[in-house]
Amino acid sequence: MQEGSGKTALVTGASSGIGKAFAELLAQKGYAVVLTARRADRLDALAAELREKYRVATHTIVADLAEPHASENIVTELAARRIPIDLLVNNAGYGVPGSYVNVPWLDHERFMQVMVTAVLDLTYRLLPGMIERGWGRVINIASVAGMVPAPAGHTLYGASKSFVIRFSEALHAENAPKGVHVTAVCPGFTLSEFHDVTRTRDRMNKMPGFLWLKADAVAREGYDAVTSGRPVVVNGRIYQFLVWLTGALPRGLSRWVSGSAGRRYGKT
Repeated sequence: MQEGSGKTALVTGASSGIGKAFAELLAQKGYAVVLTARRADRLDALAAELREKYRVATHTIVADLAEPHASENIVTELAARRIPIDLLVNNAGYGVPGSYVNVPWLDHERFMQVMVTAVLDLTYRLLPGMIERGWGRVINIASVAGMVPAPAGHTLYGASKSFVIRFSEALHAENAPKGVHVTAVCPGFTLSEFHDVTRTRDRMNKMPGFLWLKADAVAREGYDAVTSGRPVVVNGRIYQFLVWLTGALPRGLSRWVSGSAGRRYGKT
């Protein structure tokens, strides 16, 4: 019997990138999958593909997590369809380039709604069922950006990811004895549509090839980590080394290195 047999996973931001990779991995492992994102056509196409390829039940819920009531609406829809969630992947996210005061406040507000509030809200609503059943998994997609000094630009990105990492650690400590594991997955640069959405693809293409991770590898490592009860996983040996180096260097020097990289590849 497959390890996901009889269980259902919900993946946010499932239409592309790391979210899509998680959806495919979980379907391959036998989980029924609920896919949610803003683009109905992509969700429907992916649901049909996974259903045909892996013979699992698939469901789609179109939602924009930038809307304050999106998480509530998703959970209401799940209840109406009588779909309990055993594994949650909080993956939806994006970046807002530019310096803090040069970005409209509404853009910051919507960003924090997606990156922080929706993660908290959806987890808060689905976690009690996992605890009651004595089994659950929550995977929060964070980033190496939450573990190193933040450069200029994308001002709230590293801050939001640092929050998600600390939240995941605390939530795991609280709930692991109850059978619910929580893991923050921390990739570095990953091949996806992320930089197309932020219109930084041209600059990112200048990055050395060895710094880029594949979404399916990130998903496998994240799933293995939550299965084994690790609250934080850093994806890729190069990023594991960089995180270690950041901790080993004096803080001032770490900031200088991070700032130099930000000036080279970023724009404020």
